[in-house]
Amino acid sequence: MKHWLATPARVPDAAAAEAATLRQATLTKPPGSLGRLESLAVQLAALQGRERPRVDVVWIAVFAGDHGVAVEGVSAFPQVVTGEMLRNFALGGAAISVLARALNATLDVVSLGTVNDPGDVAGVRREIIAPSTANIAEGPAMTDAQLDAALITGVRSVERAVAADAQVFIGGDMGIGNTAVASALACALLGESPDVLVGAGTGLDQAGIARKAATIERALRANAAAITPLECLRCLGGFEIAALTGAFVAAAQHGMPVLVDGFITSVAALAAVALRPDVRPWLMFAHRSQERGHARVLAALGGEPLLDLQLRLGEASGAALAVPLLRLACTLHGSMATFAEAGVSEA
Repeated sequence: MKHWLATPARVPDAAAAEAATLRQATLTKPPGSLGRLESLAVQLAALQGRERPRVDVVWIAVFAGDHGVAVEGVSAFPQVVTGEMLRNFALGGAAISVLARALNATLDVVSLGTVNDPGDVAGVRREIIAPSTANIAEGPAMTDAQLDAALITGVRSVERAVAADAQVFIGGDMGIGNTAVASALACALLGESPDVLVGAGTGLDQAGIARKAATIERALRANAAAITPLECLRCLGGFEIAALTGAFVAAAQHGMPVLVDGFITSVAALAAVALRPDVRPWLMFAHRSQERGHARVLAALGGEPLLDLQLRLGEASGAALAVPLLRLACTLHGSMATFAEAGVSEA
């Protein structure tokens, strides 16, 4: 069922990158004076295959799913919140709902299964796999069929984004307990100890963080047979993390730039790159999360985030906040006058 993973990612357009670089050299400013906004415009030009890229049409997909490990007390919030937040997304009250409206971006909310199932809610796409994953502290999170279903859910969201002519894909997450699951998956993929990666998540105190780390140690022992990236994802991931992983691979296969959000989505990006290293050029990193393990995951991916605002919300909120930077980088690149056009002397 995972034959689609064998499809290679598209190759960024070197000619478009060269043309964009040459254009940057002619604009009425000292070379390099706009810093990373210049390299960002060139990167987008390569990914979009045109000298003057645009970020007018943005697709934000938020995947929601519950985690069996929540029974271990790894979150400061009760598990019912996942289902309750689905309704909040749809009603427009969540941070990402507000940001998507402000950006005129499409918000694609996908429920993969919650313990507190809100039922049919206008504005929420139901692609239910199960009420939650299994408890990773006791064994694998998913069956092979469940992993297939979660991955394909991400692929389908990208296909909808492609059909909508989106120019950037953003993935977001919702699921009580998902920082514990993401930390466990990152530990397995990076060969790290929970003590290095485990943080406060939604606001745990020191005792809660210690309990969370101990739970992840149990999960790593219970799933020690998981060695390949795909098995690590199946045994230690969550429905929403697998959907994000599938989405990031599919976006690279379709040639769509991805703006990666925070810790959870960066771990999904780590899994996607482990599955297909050619996904990496299609990833841009929006912000550095306050979650403890995010810096380590970013370092493993060679990701230099655009923002550092001490965020730890998830939902794709940090990536949404970075969209104006992408848009302004493109506007500056495409609309500034050249020295010749302005009649300004060059250095």
